[in-house]
Amino acid sequence: MARSVTTRHKVIATVAAWAVALLIFFPILYTVVTSLKTEPEAIAGFNLIPSFTLDNYVTVQTQRDYIKPFTNSVILSVGSTILALIIGIPSAWAMAFSPTKRTKDVLMWMLSTKMMPAVAVLVPIYLMFRDFGLLDTRIGLTIMLTLINLPIVIWMLYTYFREIPGEILEAARMDGAGLWQEIVYVLTPMAVPGIASTLLLNIILAWNESFWTIRLTTATAAPLTAFIASFSSPQGLFWAKLSAASTMAIAPILIMGWFSQKQLVRGLTFGAVK
Repeated sequence: MARSVTTRHKVIATVAAWAVALLIFFPILYTVVTSLKTEPEAIAGFNLIPSFTLDNYVTVQTQRDYIKPFTNSVILSVGSTILALIIGIPSAWAMAFSPTKRTKDVLMWMLSTKMMPAVAVLVPIYLMFRDFGLLDTRIGLTIMLTLINLPIVIWMLYTYFREIPGEILEAARMDGAGLWQEIVYVLTPMAVPGIASTLLLNIILAWNESFWTIRLTTATAAPLTAFIASFSSPQGLFWAKLSAASTMAIAPILIMGWFSQKQLVRGLTFGAVK
């Protein structure tokens, strides 16, 4: 009896997992299918059987320069991630191994900044970027992406570092290790899974950021999110071409996520079981 109940629970859990997976994957599938339709077919309505034309991809390539926004996306996502890790690792180390009475308050304050509507600070940030000459520059966007994702980076690293025994760091100090030697040669190698998952997640978040990239760029530093938005014109939305541009924008990050899923899951579960 107990075995049949366990089997039933497993079947229900499996069906529920597949249902959630299909629900999440369906928008991506429909975007790809729509990109293979003609414009009249795309406007006509819901249909999962396209005419399988690649004209939209050809048009996107010829009418827009895909390589430049793709290069910008790579530079911005990787650059902001590296900068966030350079700032985040020492910050998380200090909060994890040298906490104060206000450490949790600081962590909660950093996390609360992610709950603030971005549009509320759009005007002052835009004016600061204008005055410092950072509008439509890779440096400006790299700084912006670093700042908006830094709270998540510090929170994740703080969680991972908390699982590392402090006695190991104390032993390193007794052996003569300095502050940076302790962080670079002792702490960082032990937290590689956590750092790797943080790196991957930050790249994904930076790659998908659209609010700031569209409003702080025009052409020079525009990434793929702005590339997609460029297919919205006063004449209307060209759904097939827009879907082709979206597919080309999400394909690199989907491929990266597919090949790094084991590392990502390993890092996200790092320290979950003692």
